[in-house]
Amino acid sequence: MPLNVKSIYLATEPQFQHFPSRRSVVHSTEGMIACSQPLAARCGLKILDMGGNAADAAVAVAAGLNVTEPTSTGIGGDMFCLFFDAKTKKISAMNGSGRSGAKCSLEAVRKDLGIKDGDAGEIPLDSVHAVTIPGAAAGWVDTVERFGSGKLSMEQILTPAIELAERGYPISEVSSRMWTAGAKALQKASPNYAELLKADPSAPNGYRGPYPGELIKNPNLARTFRTLAKEGKKGFYTGPMAESIIKATQDRGGFLTLDDLKAHLEAGTEPVEPISYVFKGQDYSKNHADFVDGASGQGTSEDKHGVEIWEHPPNGQGIVALMALGIFEALEESGKIPTFKPEDHNSAEYLHAVIESLRIAFGDAAWFISDPSHSRVPSAELVSKAYLAERAKLYNPLKASDKIHDHGSPAHNPSDTVYFAVTDRHGNGISFINSTFHSFGSGIIPKNSGFTLQNRGGGFRLTPNHPNSLAPSKRPYHTIIPALLTNAHDGTLHSVYGVMGGFMQPQGHVQVLLNMLAFKHNPQQALDAPRFLIGAEEMPGDGNGRTVFLEEGIKEEVVEKMRAMGHEVKVVKGYDRALFGRGQLIRCHVEDGTVVYSGGSDPRGDGAAYPG
Repeated sequence: MPLNVKSIYLATEPQFQHFPSRRSVVHSTEGMIACSQPLAARCGLKILDMGGNAADAAVAVAAGLNVTEPTSTGIGGDMFCLFFDAKTKKISAMNGSGRSGAKCSLEAVRKDLGIKDGDAGEIPLDSVHAVTIPGAAAGWVDTVERFGSGKLSMEQILTPAIELAERGYPISEVSSRMWTAGAKALQKASPNYAELLKADPSAPNGYRGPYPGELIKNPNLARTFRTLAKEGKKGFYTGPMAESIIKATQDRGGFLTLDDLKAHLEAGTEPVEPISYVFKGQDYSKNHADFVDGASGQGTSEDKHGVEIWEHPPNGQGIVALMALGIFEALEESGKIPTFKPEDHNSAEYLHAVIESLRIAFGDAAWFISDPSHSRVPSAELVSKAYLAERAKLYNPLKASDKIHDHGSPAHNPSDTVYFAVTDRHGNGISFINSTFHSFGSGIIPKNSGFTLQNRGGGFRLTPNHPNSLAPSKRPYHTIIPALLTNAHDGTLHSVYGVMGGFMQPQGHVQVLLNMLAFKHNPQQALDAPRFLIGAEEMPGDGNGRTVFLEEGIKEEVVEKMRAMGHEVKVVKGYDRALFGRGQLIRCHVEDGTVVYSGGSDPRGDGAAYPG
């Protein structure tokens, strides 16, 4: 860092969590926001203060995150959400992911990429063919229309983010690091890179990412938000904004057209049925007092009834978390794994059981997760106890699997994102996730827009006859997944939570949930605990997909025992720990007729949990 740059940091690079720290659980009765950027949370808090509900506040947070953390998210990407209605106890799901263009055929893209017949091939993440229609803009508007309070306009909801972008805002530490790391790729991908970088004559091409504490403005993004606020979805998917998106992609040889954007406008964000699994594993009710969040006297234990885990259905990968938990439960029921005790947390035996359960689940996911409008996805069969018990037979308690599990066949029975959680004073909760996929997505910036287009099309297969193969007007395998927990006995809200980060997401869902249920961690402890990640494509040197990445903090003897069991282990330290995702968690209980929210936020990010 040049010494003349005004920043709260010295020229030497800070170390990630270089001293021990702790966070308390945050409690509130007036709603709560848990997200990765404090200024984005403030956008949502303003909406709650104005009388908006959780859905209204969620869209304000999503827009604020686009301003403060554009490496991970934005209006040029996609979104999914799960909404819990306190009055009806109904959970609604909404699929805000975009499709490929109508001219994006498998044959045309393979030919343009120079892939020979017989070769599998893939869409490079920096290719224009990885750009799919951005679904977030429609998703934000539809979230407010379908789940919002009806008290606030879209203009009111977006105003806090608009003001941030226009007036300027100081950058947080982790966001700065991601922004600076992605600056070179952004300059390579788009001639409009100056819209998202900081002017600096000493930097390459005269621009760089902002340093921590530096102010940055994004007037073009503010203008984009104002258009969406005043004109609705039409202002984004038609007119000058749509023309700018299509010009930016067609100039690079892309196949998207204005008609593709118009089709998304007309279709709107798709309401879908959420999928769920009732988990009753790791029962501690016989030898533990009833408690929630690590303290006595805070409601009734979930152990006696189980919890129902809710996920968004395919084309999202939330089903992986449900399947892995079901396999883990089947292993416990069959006696292949014990009921783990508190001292067993992150032991080699426990990690092995969860890792292998996830491996088996991912084997199914790699085949079955696709756009259900193009091929049948047997979700109900995949999460049935009978099928999961059968898949659990693949588990070896003594040895790591020496191959990637192929998918089973239930058919006979007929790596960057932002996640945040919001609740309100009325008892509603929304689990919301918004992403442009990899850092800055495709890096392509439509002129005068202030945002990048996603590269979600990199999730397609270029293999003929695969359920997830590229086809016109099709949604790809999607990594981003929101989650909710309800108490199985009465359907009340238990938790709103999620863990962002590519293929880490279902793995994070499983680990954080088991931290809460099996080991009685409070929300902050459940997020603080060191994690693992299997088969991380984002990490160099993991060509076989079998590597297990263990986070610094897991005991050395556990690392060695895992290796002795046949796991290919790598320990991850420092800022690279972002690989393990950044989660948010809000738990709920009722006391004296009042809903109490208890929140935590991931220390791997910049944010926190904020009381309403």
